[in-house]
Amino acid sequence: MAFSKKDIQIDPGRETERLVGEMRRVVGAKLRKRGAVVGISGGIDSSVCLALSVRAFGPERVLGLTMPESDSNPESALLARKLARTFGVAYLVEDMTAALAGFNTYRRRDEAIKNVFPEYDATYRAKIVLPSALGEKDQLNVFRLTIISPEGEEKTERLPLAEYLQIVAASNFKQRSRMSMLYYHADRLNYAVIGTGNKNEHEQGFFVKYGDGGADIKPIAHLFKTQVYQLAAFLGVPEEIRRRTPTTDTYSAECTQEEFFFRVPFEVGDVVWYAMEKGVPVGEVARELGIGEEQVAHIQNDIRRKIRATDYLRAEPQHLG
Repeated sequence: MAFSKKDIQIDPGRETERLVGEMRRVVGAKLRKRGAVVGISGGIDSSVCLALSVRAFGPERVLGLTMPESDSNPESALLARKLARTFGVAYLVEDMTAALAGFNTYRRRDEAIKNVFPEYDATYRAKIVLPSALGEKDQLNVFRLTIISPEGEEKTERLPLAEYLQIVAASNFKQRSRMSMLYYHADRLNYAVIGTGNKNEHEQGFFVKYGDGGADIKPIAHLFKTQVYQLAAFLGVPEEIRRRTPTTDTYSAECTQEEFFFRVPFEVGDVVWYAMEKGVPVGEVARELGIGEEQVAHIQNDIRRKIRATDYLRAEPQHLG
């Protein structure tokens, strides 16, 4: 049978039933917890995890937690509130700005940015971006830093390794602080923390170790992003969330997940990855997607590199006794 991009589609009803049963078994029987805490950001992944948790435990035993900080897009909090109301769950807002300022998150990040752009100050916005993987050359992940002035002028420069590492290290306080807040509420309620990462994030390493990677159960870590959207439609996630472009919501300038990390649209990258796992010839994938064979090969190489480079993120602590 000829390969089709529709092969990646799932039966959302059957998958929901399976996941709900597993969540009840693991959280109740194995972890011995009473319910679930979900960090909700107004994004598709956390929305699906909240909806699954409601089906598994009932709305009265699910807490939705939004954790904005000074760089957060205000739209995220609005959509998170709408999500909580849609599914009838308790909803709390924990502003993380003061905690992050206590870690000197913003000062450490800005110090590195100013090494690249001396004119940068608090009136600017900034983000880190990668070149597209759909180019004619198979490019490595060379990060670039973009700053945007108050007047809207953009400047972009290649980001030196030391400054890249410092910006990322400082920004990782955001995810690690949120993980601590999730576990505070989980501990006081005897609930489990639900991880919201999908397959793209989990296997390619688009998460922070002991940050958003820290959870008791990860119900969608086996699902491609496009499959998460299929579940979202079935579960009744609000259309505004399903239409929203996935963002990092980490940097002060708006930054999509595609431009920061994945380098291709999910509807292309997911099909290429699925076909790669199934051993489908490159030429067949290229014809189905309407792109060049070299582009398919570039995407495959980028996925393989990311998986290899981030093995340490998925590894358990090494016991040497």
